[in-house]
Amino acid sequence: MITIKNPFSSIPSLQIGDRVGIISTARKISSIELQPAIEKLQSWGLQVELGKNIFAEYHQFAGTDLQRAEDLQTMLDNSQIRAIFCARGGYGTSRIIDQIDFSRFRQSPKWIVGYSDVTVLHAHIQRFGYESIHATMPINFPVDGKDNSALITLHEALFQNQVSHNFKGESYNFQKEFSAPMVGGNLSILYSLAATPSDIETEGKILFIEDLDEYLYHIDRMMMNLKRAGKLENLAALLVGGMSDMHDNSVPFGSDAKEIILQHVADFPYPVVFDFPAGHIPDNRAVILGRKATIQNEQSQIRFIQ
Repeated sequence: MITIKNPFSSIPSLQIGDRVGIISTARKISSIELQPAIEKLQSWGLQVELGKNIFAEYHQFAGTDLQRAEDLQTMLDNSQIRAIFCARGGYGTSRIIDQIDFSRFRQSPKWIVGYSDVTVLHAHIQRFGYESIHATMPINFPVDGKDNSALITLHEALFQNQVSHNFKGESYNFQKEFSAPMVGGNLSILYSLAATPSDIETEGKILFIEDLDEYLYHIDRMMMNLKRAGKLENLAALLVGGMSDMHDNSVPFGSDAKEIILQHVADFPYPVVFDFPAGHIPDNRAVILGRKATIQNEQSQIRFIQ
């Protein structure tokens, strides 16, 4: 088994009675859309605090850059807030990240939860050496209040500080078992973070990628960027989640998303696993980014355990 030491610090588990915050660093959201998540988090025994500007609107954004940055900064600075849930993705987090002071977060770290555009936050705090949770967001919480695998695994990650998944995915160069810290998130966002202070470090890591609603040639361009930047060269493994609703031009690109990804990692000996249940899919299971992940038994199980 290949094992690599975890360089990231974990965040304490949530307890019943803890206070958590909901903000939107990207697209706007309404109170009606947010209500199912508030009720679900309260049913978990959590006290929910909303960002002051959570329902602000500025074009497609949840308020101006200044308003969204204010909400994020306030939640980061409040030591009583034990987790920050980003209400939804879309676009906008990269517009505010350089305005944020993480010094109090580093003194009193807390879980940051979300996916898609929230990849900006995941990648940025990994530079400080902290874990975070790539998982479903309040906009996705079922309106009927019922639990699904996305919510169940999010609860496990938050309250048990560990999570595991059984899944079947197509794999290449697979070893019986391997273990390494996981980084990554939305491929388009990772691409946009290249050569910025939020750029990810991938050497010796399991790189997780997923994406939605992209043209196939865009996937090729982004993978080419990662390869040329050396981000794909020394991975412990590549884990691919949902590649949903891909598009092609009238003149076909000639390869689907899986084939494109394989073309760019063909020269590397590490394991590549597809169809992991995370990303822009209904079965968006929680992933603890920064945590050492162990994948074993011919890709049938992945564990994130302290």
